[in-house]
Amino acid sequence: MDAFKSIINSLSEPQIMFSFLVLVFFFIFPPSDKLYRIHKKLRLDLLWTNVGGVFIFTGLFVFFGLGVTDENFRLIVTKPDNVPIVGLLFLTIFFLWLSMKQGRDNDIRLAEGQKPNEYHDPEDKVLVWPDLVYIELIAIVLCSILLMVWSIYLKAPLEGPANLADSPNPSKAPWYFLGLQEMLVYFDPWLAGVVLPSFIVLGLMAIPYIDSNRKGQGYYTFNERKTEISLFLFGWLLLWVFLIFVGTFLRGPNWNFFGPFEEWSLSKVVPLTNINLSELVYVRWLKTGLPDNIFLREFFGISFVVGYYLILPPLLARTILKKFYSKMGIFAFSMFVILLLTSVTLPIKMYLRWTLNLKYIVAIPEFFFNI
Repeated sequence: MDAFKSIINSLSEPQIMFSFLVLVFFFIFPPSDKLYRIHKKLRLDLLWTNVGGVFIFTGLFVFFGLGVTDENFRLIVTKPDNVPIVGLLFLTIFFLWLSMKQGRDNDIRLAEGQKPNEYHDPEDKVLVWPDLVYIELIAIVLCSILLMVWSIYLKAPLEGPANLADSPNPSKAPWYFLGLQEMLVYFDPWLAGVVLPSFIVLGLMAIPYIDSNRKGQGYYTFNERKTEISLFLFGWLLLWVFLIFVGTFLRGPNWNFFGPFEEWSLSKVVPLTNINLSELVYVRWLKTGLPDNIFLREFFGISFVVGYYLILPPLLARTILKKFYSKMGIFAFSMFVILLLTSVTLPIKMYLRWTLNLKYIVAIPEFFFNI
């Protein structure tokens, strides 16, 4: 068990874990026809069957069953604040498996020339009263019972009155803000707290205007919408749920990373020297001092950001996203690619921080402008 715990703690290093998750993700949810053929050849679609569901959840229960035998793991997982996140993890995987299973079943039916399972005769109607109202009433009763039992047997994580002289370490936001709090590690507050959340809202609003694929309306499918589903799941799972998971279970005292079986020790010190791109170029690589002129000092960072948003869109339109450009047209494609590139900035900044301790690509503190 000690060797198992040591391996899990080592694999929980953020750059290792995130790289592994990205690699696995694009084989399980292939966004392109080429990857989809590999996906089918490896029979990874069997994950979305009843047998696959038993395999996935057996693995989860075995991991958590072995994990709770460790004191450090048990203290983190059973903390009242963290219990909902454990439930969130299981529910996320369950509903993801359920929807993908329904999509796989429909893909098989459509390939055989049959109608999807959700298809019904337009004359076959379900009335709001009493059918829907009864279902909603039962759901309300069950949820109320669950919350009452939960509140009785799980102590509320209430602490003493606020004390400026005694701040908790680590000081964490509620679970639904932990993703934003984790983003603050990699971005300036105006970006992590205002710009990126606004882009999330705008992106959700823009989906009906960007997504021109008319297939898959009213029924579950993956084959007919694999690119759209893969991009959505990448943003949701790896750029949001993953951040909540990291902020909840892997961020400990002094906001250091800890493995799931590692003791949250206040004495753990990680030597970090965060630097900006301008310092990396001028001080470390060119062995000179930083220029006094702001534009000259941040020339490389500004060039990188401008090139990222001006060069990549037309390049993608002519290469891997050529099919989307031809279907969407220039306006919808521009919206799509800007939203896509902006979302990709998060894993880029994460890797730069983990590998090079790079804080900002553009650092202009004189005007409170940092990227």
